[in-house]
Amino acid sequence: MKRLLAATSVVLLSFPAHAADPPPSSTEKFSVTLERGGEHEECVHLEAGQSRRYYWRASGPVDFNIHFHDGDRVSYPVKREAMRGDGGSFTAKDAEDYCWMWAARDRPVKLEGRIKD
Repeated sequence: MKRLLAATSVVLLSFPAHAADPPPSSTEKFSVTLERGGEHEECVHLEAGQSRRYYWRASGPVDFNIHFHDGDRVSYPVKREAMRGDGGSFTAKDAEDYCWMWAARDRPVKLEGRIKD
């Protein structure tokens, strides 16, 4: 019995304190390296009124946008240039396939982030 208690204590102590927190729902983490002039997209279908929270950071400036395609036309509800990070909440006005997109500028960039509902 003492061995069982000792083993249980070792297992419980090996978990970090935040392990007891409930896992976030539908979390999409990403971590990529963009080459000079490279792009990365994370896309999701949203119905009108649905939201996604997001945050990201980059080791150098990137151009960032949230966009969707309507035939040959591209619409940009969010568009920012030369940023190293951003975050917030995006709510769809219409049902569309929305894409979060990053484009590296003049050097390779490490990009990390998360998009979740």
